[in-house]
Amino acid sequence: MEIFKAQNIVKQFANHLALDKVSISVPEGSIYGLLGPNGAGKTTLIRIINQITAPDSGELFFKSQKLRSDDIFQIGYLPEERGLYKKMKVGEQSLYLAQLKGLSRNDALKRLKYWFEKFEMQTWWNKKVEELSKGMQQKIQFIITIVHEPKLLIFDEPFIGFDPINTNLLKQEILKMRDKGATIIFSTHNMGSVEELCDDITLINLAKTILEGPINEIRGKHKSDVYEVTFSGDPDKLQSALNSNYKIIEKKQIDRLNTVKIKLHHHTTNNELLSLIIPAVQIISFYEVIPSMNDIFIKVVENSK
Repeated sequence: MEIFKAQNIVKQFANHLALDKVSISVPEGSIYGLLGPNGAGKTTLIRIINQITAPDSGELFFKSQKLRSDDIFQIGYLPEERGLYKKMKVGEQSLYLAQLKGLSRNDALKRLKYWFEKFEMQTWWNKKVEELSKGMQQKIQFIITIVHEPKLLIFDEPFIGFDPINTNLLKQEILKMRDKGATIIFSTHNMGSVEELCDDITLINLAKTILEGPINEIRGKHKSDVYEVTFSGDPDKLQSALNSNYKIIEKKQIDRLNTVKIKLHHHTTNNELLSLIIPAVQIISFYEVIPSMNDIFIKVVENSK
């Protein structure tokens, strides 16, 4: 079941077409990657979902109903450009923003206390925002985004400015929220985080959708029948064992172990490859090379120009 759907969204600014009939369908309880190079249209779509701006045409649905103004209380948005009031105290500001999300003062205090204790931030409550590091400020904004426990969360580059320890902390919290039933739209340029966190993705370039679907299916469709074999023994024997259906496209040697990448031609299988090389050398490891999302991102974007 989908929690959010956008159909044929078009948005134009003066002479710039930002979105050209873009559609996405976000499954409930998933982490959905919204990807694309700079200027592709991602931020425009995110702003439309948050009703900061409106589409020129197209339809938006939340929980199978047309998106309404009060649905914003069920959406949490962490923008790439953070926006805290520098002169306000952290606690005062957090409480104010939590109440804007529809929480009562008492509920806001209880929930903020829980998150401040969880992130070991109690001593920050009476400090001004400008006294905190950029990473600390981003932790505050993360808490404000999630404190009202929205059904749909939108994170735009949530890990910028965080060290590896705090990045991992936020990743674990995002996964926990997903496991508890929240749905996350996750926009980032870090393809490693996409592979680690996302279930499905949409890739936008030049205002159009150019790739979409489950991560595993996309990576499977873009594989190129290349296998990496690490072995001990004579590389010439392995080369001699191969027939014209197989081609070594890369090779290296480290600590007396040889590693080669072998390209399979059509109508051949990995079992047939193994049957040829097992008599020739001692296999240490053998696996299919599946392209990373980073490789796929670059390839698909280049091909769409």
